[in-house]
Amino acid sequence: MKNLSYILLMIFIFSCSENREQQENKSQSPYLTSISDSKKMLKIDGGVYKPFVGKDTGSLTKVAPFYIDETAVTNAEFLKFLKANPQWTKSKVLKLYADSTYLHRWKSDFEIPEDVSPDAPVTNVSWFAAKAYAESVGKRLPTVDEWEFVARADETNKNAAESEEFTNKILELYQQREMYKKPVKQSGPNAWGIYDLFGVTWEWTEDFNSVMMSGESRKDNTANESLFCAGASVTSSDLKNYAAFIRFALRGSMKANYTVNNLGFRCAKDFKN
Repeated sequence: MKNLSYILLMIFIFSCSENREQQENKSQSPYLTSISDSKKMLKIDGGVYKPFVGKDTGSLTKVAPFYIDETAVTNAEFLKFLKANPQWTKSKVLKLYADSTYLHRWKSDFEIPEDVSPDAPVTNVSWFAAKAYAESVGKRLPTVDEWEFVARADETNKNAAESEEFTNKILELYQQREMYKKPVKQSGPNAWGIYDLFGVTWEWTEDFNSVMMSGESRKDNTANESLFCAGASVTSSDLKNYAAFIRFALRGSMKANYTVNNLGFRCAKDFKN
């Protein structure tokens, strides 16, 4: 496992020079046609948690109540979005918003890969495309803090972050292959009622590159140099939590137009009284 953490640390270092020079272009998405959405969302009550990475890792971060999709967005759901918004199909998407592997396994603009279930999570979608989908259904992407907060839960405990057994189980799930080809709800929900947060796909978050920022700079966009490169691992709150380290290493190496075979997303929404 030490070798794994070393490799991931090298990923941070390799990607730092580009990330330092280029914060992602998060301009408005192209014109969108709204679509209906019947996916079940669950309310997360919110609270406080200790972030894995941050300027002051001894402090707690407050998470306001919010809603989140019980599963990742599926191929069938994304296909519906594409038909209403053909500017996001693989043949028409702007290069600014997606790299060359965007939906590359789809046989055509509206053909889901034959070896992938329509009810499996959609993958090979960029952050821009995920954000556009969320906007089209009146939602947004979850923040890193929201995602990490809800992901602390195991099957019975809403905060299993200190459980070594839980961390080891996540690591085992991360080693499984091609789970993204199968339908969602591959295992039981966690204590919040949320499915497949680990081992099926990685998932985009709204502020995925906030690992490169301090806690408060997520609001003011002021870069914190101590979090770049190897500094990110030095300020992590629990170096033994390899599962969280893997997630933050991946996020820190991404750009908004990147697409990956097992990278998908789910949506969230603000809770309003």
